[in-house]
Amino acid sequence: MTSGNDFQDFDRPIFTAELTPHRSLSRTGFIILMSVLVIASFISGILFLRMGAWPVFGFFVLDVVLIYWAFRVNYARARAFEQLVLTPYELRLRRVSHRGHAMEWTFNPHWVRLDVEEHHEFGVEGIYLSARAQRVAVGKFLSPNEKASFAKALRLALQDARRGPTYNPLN
Repeated sequence: MTSGNDFQDFDRPIFTAELTPHRSLSRTGFIILMSVLVIASFISGILFLRMGAWPVFGFFVLDVVLIYWAFRVNYARARAFEQLVLTPYELRLRRVSHRGHAMEWTFNPHWVRLDVEEHHEFGVEGIYLSARAQRVAVGKFLSPNEKASFAKALRLALQDARRGPTYNPLN
């Protein structure tokens, strides 16, 4: 006879991962960069104004505004993420866009295939989960080294899931 606690082990995740795009410039770095850019553009613009080339000042302002806008778009896109949860009975992939739109796929870990596209010079270019007629890209925003490391970890986790749950009397 089994107790209800025995079935909780079957739903316990074997592997979880949250993938997020990397942004190398922190908020403090952004503030410092924009401050230096504003000061340099203002000083340069004033010099051109004094020489009589007043339209150049407008272009300096436009440059600062466009660079600020580009960074804001970049940081907004960084809110996107992917979550993977692998249990002995399912692999769930949840992708949330930078706008908050979520898409979710569920795979059977016994039937899903992990396809890795590799280039001899550049390394891993793509990771895909394939099952039946579905093929879903995972971690498109990761660097080639990060993709290789993630693919290796996911491959090992899928092997554990295919082996099935194990009984440990010490838990």
